[in-house]
Amino acid sequence: MYKVGITGGIGSGKSTVCAMLEEMGVAVYNSDARAKELMTTSATLREAIVARFGAECYTSEGLNRGYLAERVFGDAAELAALNSLVHPVVMADFETWAESQQGSYVVLESAILFEASLEQRVDVAVAVLSLEELRIERAMRRDGASREQVVARIGRQLSDDERADRAKYAIVNIDLEELREDVEQLHRRLCYDSRA
Repeated sequence: MYKVGITGGIGSGKSTVCAMLEEMGVAVYNSDARAKELMTTSATLREAIVARFGAECYTSEGLNRGYLAERVFGDAAELAALNSLVHPVVMADFETWAESQQGSYVVLESAILFEASLEQRVDVAVAVLSLEELRIERAMRRDGASREQVVARIGRQLSDDERADRAKYAIVNIDLEELREDVEQLHRRLCYDSRA
């Protein structure tokens, strides 16, 4: 199965691009959502997280996100340790999922495709880019976050220039109608690439 990685910074609209591809019949694997799910449902991953970060990581309701976030965010070594447990499980799950899909290609949607070196697990990478001011407005509206919080998150991510340099294709999300046309064009290109 031909695998396409789609990434973008906060507020870039990568989820919008993926939703448009899903409307065209493309199977999309949302790695962020699936990681959260697997951290609760995978007994092996759960045991590894408890062994590394403590029993407080889970409550009777499941993953204690607040506690774990406090432990890892702002501490690069702790975040790297968590990612080293989560990413292999997510990628194994993605591989199994991808092989059971139909169509010309599948999409791995990941905010940290390049940061986590996941681009090595796909055939081609696509970066979704947008104007920084638009990204800030979208993220503030979507997350109910302050401007300062969004700007800080953008500052911790790769720049759009870096993403564009590392991706084979880049798609710019400013106007929704233009974006739809660009996504249709991208879809045709990826269908062609998958047969090459």
